[in-house]
Amino acid sequence: MDARLNYFADPTVGKALKHFMAAGKTLKDSPLPASTQELVALRVSQINGCAACIDMHTKEAAAAGESSVRLNLVVAWREATVFTDAERAALALAEEGTWVADAGKGVSDEVWELAAKHYDEEQLAALVILVSFMNAANRLNIIARQPAGNYQVGQFH
Repeated sequence: MDARLNYFADPTVGKALKHFMAAGKTLKDSPLPASTQELVALRVSQINGCAACIDMHTKEAAAAGESSVRLNLVVAWREATVFTDAERAALALAEEGTWVADAGKGVSDEVWELAAKHYDEEQLAALVILVSFMNAANRLNIIARQPAGNYQVGQFH
């Protein structure tokens, strides 16, 4: 499968995407735990069906020491015993923040309060931006049919 577009071939779009990717790097440096960031990025990408992002985030997480058991169970995190309460709160917020168009209600007070119990304001802000960032990245990749399977760890950072 070939991508429909090479975003970086166009000077204007390439410049915009460099800024977009710099925002992603800034998020990586936030106080939100790196493992939580990868789990959230993976879950958002699973919901959206973004193969390129699933490829990237499973490889990045594995390279950072995440276990294959936890990576494989992200899709069924509610039934899995391998996630902390804080990670569960982040995954719940990620799901409700991704399904806003489907659910029509946004993030519930219950999910927000659970996340706020585990993360401070700076971490919550990073989590919200990460969910939004991943939804945008997923859409860029899905629309252009970016292929999956060839991602190399650190390729975009």
